Amino acid sequence: MQPKHRVAEVLNLEVDRLQEIAYTSWNQRALHAIRKCRTKALGGHLDWCMNCKKLHLQFNSCRNRHCPTCQWHKQHEWVAARTQELLPVPYFHVVFTLPDHLNSVAIPYPKVLYKILFDSAWETLSAFGNNPKHLGAKLGMIAVLHTWGQNLQLHPHLHCIVPGGGVCEAGFWKRGTAKDDFLFSVEAMSDKFRGRFVSKLRKALPQLPQSLYDKLFKKEWVVYAKSPFGKPEHVIEYLGRYTHKIAISNHRILSIDKEKRRITFSLKDYRKGGQKTTLTLSTKEFIRRFQLHILSKGFTRIRHYGFLSSSWKKEKLPLLQLQLANKDLSYMETFEVQEESLYRCCPSCKKETLITLFTIDSRGPPKDYKKIIKDKLEYKN
Repeated sequence: MQPKHRVAEVLNLEVDRLQEIAYTSWNQRALHAIRKCRTKALGGHLDWCMNCKKLHLQFNSCRNRHCPTCQWHKQHEWVAARTQELLPVPYFHVVFTLPDHLNSVAIPYPKVLYKILFDSAWETLSAFGNNPKHLGAKLGMIAVLHTWGQNLQLHPHLHCIVPGGGVCEAGFWKRGTAKDDFLFSVEAMSDKFRGRFVSKLRKALPQLPQSLYDKLFKKEWVVYAKSPFGKPEHVIEYLGRYTHKIAISNHRILSIDKEKRRITFSLKDYRKGGQKTTLTLSTKEFIRRFQLHILSKGFTRIRHYGFLSSSWKKEKLPLLQLQLANKDLSYMETFEVQEESLYRCCPSCKKETLITLFTIDSRGPPKDYKKIIKDKLEYKN
């Protein structure tokens, strides 16, 4: 179902003030890209379906990773690739969350703070995994950075997928024993995570006041672990939901009052058990909050560690899959076929029979576009 409203509509209402609202020129560029997404400003292409014989004029996407309109294909391509790396073992969902005292640091130093978050989370897990008292094996992890809460305020946290075991020095799989719904005690992990993070923060940003660190040590840090996934396909469902998620989707926007310049969107209040409610903001405040979650240029928000890192899995992961291939892995092939069938799909008949007749730039279609259409359709027929 197509959304009634888009984030781009809000940006267009404040187009003359985007430079004033945006914190950096990089943020400003991202906001303008999202504003122009799927419009004639970026050009487009005329497609024809060989099955239902219908023509479809489609404008180009901005391909910005913060755009609510552009993530679908990227998400499915990424998930399809990750499917080939699954192991027939339990998987856990672990969340590392930063205290809100660090929000004031995240705005001027986002790249530094979020890198420390990634490093501290992995070092915490590795410290427990490598310890023979706990597991004594190399762990693997896929971590996805989210920086927002439902109200679009800053709420930096990592969603992590962690297989339930690791690879020992001899190269064999060592199964972990779940404790408190995870491999290790989340209380012990929380303390180590805080210690690692604060130590790295002191070195990276020595100018921060001691009063901030006093607050951080008084605050209870949270490492949350859900129960293990029931089946590997549940891992795929999770990945599809979280990997390319952005601060707010177009579907959450309920109304836009253009005269009063107000926007109302839906959200879940987790302080009240996930109760659904709404929030109304001025368009300027909405944009201010939205651009808090535009990441620095080149910053990687999805990272792979341990035996799931690119350097390790290229040669060794297939051998590990063979070692554990005592379970049915046919779901991987099924999933791959389903994902491929979605590429270049006709909006009308949903068949994979869409071809491009010609492209359109910002100046419009070619002068002889009618002849191009006629010639190509006669050739195809």
